[in-house]
Amino acid sequence: MTQEQYILATQPNNLQRPGSAPVYPVGIYGWRKRCLYFFILLLLVIMIVNLALTIWILKVMNFTMDGMGNLRVSKQGVRLEGISEFLLPLYVKEIQSRKDSPLILQSDRNVTVNARNDLGQLTGQLTVGSQAVEAQCQRFEVHSNAGGKVLFSADKDEISIGVGKLRVTGTEGAVFGHSLETPLIRAGPSQDLKLESPTRTLTMEAPKGVEISADAGDFKATCRKELMLESTEGEIFLNANTIRLGNLPHGTFAASSSGSTGPKQTVYELCVCPNGKLYLSPAGTSSTCQSTSNVCLWS
Repeated sequence: MTQEQYILATQPNNLQRPGSAPVYPVGIYGWRKRCLYFFILLLLVIMIVNLALTIWILKVMNFTMDGMGNLRVSKQGVRLEGISEFLLPLYVKEIQSRKDSPLILQSDRNVTVNARNDLGQLTGQLTVGSQAVEAQCQRFEVHSNAGGKVLFSADKDEISIGVGKLRVTGTEGAVFGHSLETPLIRAGPSQDLKLESPTRTLTMEAPKGVEISADAGDFKATCRKELMLESTEGEIFLNANTIRLGNLPHGTFAASSSGSTGPKQTVYELCVCPNGKLYLSPAGTSSTCQSTSNVCLWS
C-alpha cells in the first residue's frame, strides 16, 4: 500500500454514500459531561452533610420514642425533668412536681399566674414580685392541710380569720380603722393588755354582756373627762373587800356651835346629791347630809 492510499484510508469519509440515511452522534460530550458529574458530586456531598447534621441533632437533643431530652410525652400529659426555661407565656391546666421533689417557679423579675374565663377575661391573678406579693381576685382563701379548714379569707366586704388564736407580736400592737368583732381579747403571758383610742371613743358592745377580768393583776380605766357606768335595765354591782372613792369633794355642814374648835375630822359620811353626785360630809351623831350643800349647788 502506498503512502497516499494509507492517508486516504485513515481519514474520515464525510461523503455520504448514495442511498444511505444520515448518522447523528448520541450522548453528552465535552464540558457538559464534566458539569453533570460536578453537580452529581456536589449533591452527594450535601446529602452526606445533611445526614450527618441530622444524626448530630438527634444525638444532642436526645430524641427518643417518648420525647426529646428532658421532655417526655405520654397519655397523661407532658413531663419535664430538671430545670426548664420558658421564654413566652405558658398555658397549662395543671402543674405538679414529682412526689419526692418540690416545685420551684423562678424568674428574674416576677412570677405571675393568671386565670381567665371562657371569654378570655382575667378573673384572678397572683403576682410574686421583688417588693410585694399581690393577689387580685373576687375572694382570697387560705386552707389548712388537715380537713381543708379555711384559715384566712378576704373579699370586698369582710376579712375572716378562722384560726383558734391570732397573735400580734408587733411592739405597736394592732391598729384597726373600723370595728373589730371577736369573742376574746387577751394579752400574752406576763404582758399587759391595753385598749386605746388616741383621738376618738372606744366602744365595746355585746348583746349578752361584756366581761373584763384580770386574774393576777389590776384593772385600770383612765380618761380625761367623764367615766360613765350606765345600766338601762339592771344594776351596777361593786363587789370587793375595800371600795375606795378618792378625791371626793367635801360638803359643808352648819353645826350648832360654829365657833367651837375640836379635834381634826377623820370620819366622814358619804352623801348623794339629788342629781347623783357624791360628796363627803363630816360625820356626826346623826346624818349631816344636806341637799343645800355647796357641792349640790355647784353641780
